[in-house]
Amino acid sequence: MDFKKWGSCVLLLLALAACKQEGNPFLLDSRQYHRDVEQWRSQRIARLRAPDGWLSYIGSGRLKKGSYQVGSAPTNDVVLPDGPEQLGTLDIGADGAVVINGQAGTGATLNGKPLRQATLQPVMEGVPDASRIQMGSGEFYLVRTGTVLGWRYRDAGSTRRRDFRGIDYFPVETRWRVEAQWHPFPEALKAVLLTSIGTPLQATVPGEAVFEINGRSHRLQPVLDEDAPASRRFFFIFSDRTSGRETYGGARYLYAAAPQDGKLVLDFNLALNPPCALTPHVVCPIAPAVNRLDLAVTAGEKYQALAQ
Repeated sequence: MDFKKWGSCVLLLLALAACKQEGNPFLLDSRQYHRDVEQWRSQRIARLRAPDGWLSYIGSGRLKKGSYQVGSAPTNDVVLPDGPEQLGTLDIGADGAVVINGQAGTGATLNGKPLRQATLQPVMEGVPDASRIQMGSGEFYLVRTGTVLGWRYRDAGSTRRRDFRGIDYFPVETRWRVEAQWHPFPEALKAVLLTSIGTPLQATVPGEAVFEINGRSHRLQPVLDEDAPASRRFFFIFSDRTSGRETYGGARYLYAAAPQDGKLVLDFNLALNPPCALTPHVVCPIAPAVNRLDLAVTAGEKYQALAQ
């Protein structure tokens, strides 16, 4: 899961929605705040509709050791949703190395050059560069999540992207912009999250946010987004009583700026659907048990199933 990509569009609003008064991020101008949230929603939709947004993902699958014929023809082992009928042969060794032998005349390129024989680097945690095969508006690449190797295909001209009509939201209410007490752990915890396909994902938990809603105390633990600036690394993966009903069942996502003077803002009006709610062709972390809130958070994005 690329936390940085998800966080970038959210963190823009963290600066706007604070609506600082005399340097205090916990004070709020209500009218300006509503305008900022609406502005962020427009920017969020624009990012989803972008050529490289989540809506461009239209194909995926898992791979094991062996040899695979790859292409859009239905006789292939790996059937792409578009592109050349015969892209080439993919060989996965016992050591996990992946070599592709591209078929001549497909028009596919790797690093700007015609696809021939090449070793492919999957997308994986800690590896900034991966091998991406271009086929017109389509792109094929590999991704490794834990021990699971898979493939992804995205297309800037996808029907899902073209027909996307937006997201439904709960009404913006300032009561859901909550001031929480920050309780750092003496030493950050190492945790294991589960993803939407059941694979483990290592994470670092620096502490917990404690807050009150209607007189009841609740707490959430963030994980650190190591790619984000140090002041903006808190990423909350949670669920609540709306999950699986009005909101996406697996998780809801929320980013927050780092604490100031032992406090931080949890703005549930900025709660997001995970990418898995937008396409079945990506993997994302689901809410851990510790972050299942016993209340209905009627704020942020709602979920409506998209046509597959």
